[in-house]
Amino acid sequence: MKLSTRGKYGLYAMLYLAQKVEEGPQPLKSIAQLALPDQYLEQLLGSLRKAGLVTTVRGVQGGYQLAKSPSEITVGHIIDAMEGPLNLSECVLEDEPYDCPHSGQCPARHVWEYLTNSINSLLYSISLQDMLDSKEMDHA
Repeated sequence: MKLSTRGKYGLYAMLYLAQKVEEGPQPLKSIAQLALPDQYLEQLLGSLRKAGLVTTVRGVQGGYQLAKSPSEITVGHIIDAMEGPLNLSECVLEDEPYDCPHSGQCPARHVWEYLTNSINSLLYSISLQDMLDSKEMDHA
């Protein structure tokens, strides 16, 4: 399993906005200092806006800003907005039928489900504020 550049760049952009939350809306050019192409960044921010994680402000002092406080936005929210729901196997998808004749008694399915739930739980437990505070990520 590997996170795509879309997920990584979305997280970088959100972390940047969290760092600048007190400064108000940030223009696209400022966010692009993360070495992201403007057009690609605009697509990412559009997905984050649709997910309710960022808002846009028009005008000379306009730009992008977090729609919620950094403590209310988790890595899980961001990854979900960028990549869609994280599932390690098709057989654990709840919204899509997966036609496997062994799904009812498959011991591997239980492992994939456990791992998927564990990873998602961890992703949703880390907020942008945690990242800003450089909080230890050891929840063990």
